[in-house]
Amino acid sequence: MQAEINKVELRNLRIEDYKELRLSMQHAYKDVDLDMDEPYWAEKDIKRLLKIFPEGQLVVLVDDKVVGSALSLIVDHKKATMNHTYEKITGNYSFDTHDYDGEVLYGIDVFIDPEYRGLRLGRRLYEARKELCEQLNLRSIIFAGRMPGYEEHADELTPKEYIEKVRLKEIHDPVLAFQLSNDFHVIKVMRNYLEGDKNSQDYAVLMEWNNIYYDKSPVLINTRKSIIRLGLVQWQMRPLANVEALFEQAEFFIDAVSGYGSDFALFPELFIAPLMADFNHLSEADAIREIARFSEPIRKRFQEMAISYNINIITGSMPMLEDGNLYNVGFLCKRDGTSEMYTKIHITPNEVNYWGMVGGNEIKTFDTDCGKIGIMICYDVEFPELSRLMADEGMEILFVPFLTDTQNGYTRVRHCAQARAIENECYVAIAGCVGNLPGVNNMDIQYAQTAVFTPSDFSFPSNGIKAEATPNTEMTIIVDVDLDLLKELHEFGSVRILKDRRQDLYKLKKSPIAKSETPAEPKAPKVTTASAARNGSSTMKANSGAPRTRTPKKN
Repeated sequence: MQAEINKVELRNLRIEDYKELRLSMQHAYKDVDLDMDEPYWAEKDIKRLLKIFPEGQLVVLVDDKVVGSALSLIVDHKKATMNHTYEKITGNYSFDTHDYDGEVLYGIDVFIDPEYRGLRLGRRLYEARKELCEQLNLRSIIFAGRMPGYEEHADELTPKEYIEKVRLKEIHDPVLAFQLSNDFHVIKVMRNYLEGDKNSQDYAVLMEWNNIYYDKSPVLINTRKSIIRLGLVQWQMRPLANVEALFEQAEFFIDAVSGYGSDFALFPELFIAPLMADFNHLSEADAIREIARFSEPIRKRFQEMAISYNINIITGSMPMLEDGNLYNVGFLCKRDGTSEMYTKIHITPNEVNYWGMVGGNEIKTFDTDCGKIGIMICYDVEFPELSRLMADEGMEILFVPFLTDTQNGYTRVRHCAQARAIENECYVAIAGCVGNLPGVNNMDIQYAQTAVFTPSDFSFPSNGIKAEATPNTEMTIIVDVDLDLLKELHEFGSVRILKDRRQDLYKLKKSPIAKSETPAEPKAPKVTTASAARNGSSTMKANSGAPRTRTPKKN
């Protein structure tokens, strides 16, 4: 390596570079044991390459001198992955195999002058190839790599065993180790790929780097966005005269966040609780069942607003009665006019005892025009299995509407949500209610700090917090999240949690539930009058002045 380097440049190859290109190639292959008269491309070959695919031919220069190159073609994926020889894949060195409609950037040569090795110039060429693959929307980069160190181990190791030992760093092969370190994976071993390659014993390793941004069928309209804007509503509990007053307040927030171009609006769990004020003379269990009748009108109105304001709305949650069972549900109202329901799966002990709620039995993700999302209601986020199953289905953003009355309850939700973001390599958005409702039993006080959490790596905030609201203050936060950063994290993160799981030791899967299976009957609430009312008794009647022994914890 030269003692002093003033300038390094990487650019496309030009025909004027040929003399320097040939010289550096001669130096690079001087000590390689290949049966060929001249270890370099003829000028007519380079002219041909530059004519058919100029953007695929790269050179790296040190102080304006060509010291390395990477040459490529575009070929059909099937041709690139089936057994072939170097002669065949290059069209007998005519490059007639180049196919503008192909899906693969095929590397036909890469080299660095030995005098300039140690500067990581080869890595620069590989990174430039990856950028080109992404820019051209190609499926992958494929090439057949040599194994120059295999000759020394051929008597004792098969090619497969040799590759594995190189991967485990038990054996050093300068070419193969370099390619593995650049995120290429082995497809297969091919025999007689490059005739006369004695160092590799005529073997070659077919390797591939996958373009995670590849779009098989790109469209110009309604293309999937990489930057997604979230509008989170930290909702103030306040007396509401009727359901129309609820809609008016909700529409105010939807208008506000959609005005800033938000793709999603997230409301908190049970934000419709003020409607229970009209039923405060009843027990908690009966009051919440009274407002369950609003679930369908709320879904319809929010669906209308999703269309009108061109935004996907996650309606927090609300009680809903179905076949005599009380569920905690919400709706994903999409801006395309469709809607889907999600259900709280884990019910807190006090929600069971005081409200008689039961949990849902379906774990699912949702496809949206902004990627695949998951939705979990409050307590559900404290169970890591749910979000891991969603992550396995491709979830990129997890939304968590919550309702907590105390700071310790909020702390459980917050820290579990942050853990879900890290362990599932996704974004997690949480939104809660604040303020007091002294006129509504069991909904006296609320504590919340709405936030968006991220994974923990260099592309994200160091503390894993993208944004957060002021605690206990009604407000919105509008946050942009970049889905492409998640893709990069999955493939190239400092740690790759999803990829590095030891699934040879443990696995997580959903348990099948028969469609005919119905949820278990809810446990009877501790409030005697509510129990009697649900059992049809006419001898006891709820009293607005009845004392409450305990307040259910909302979490």
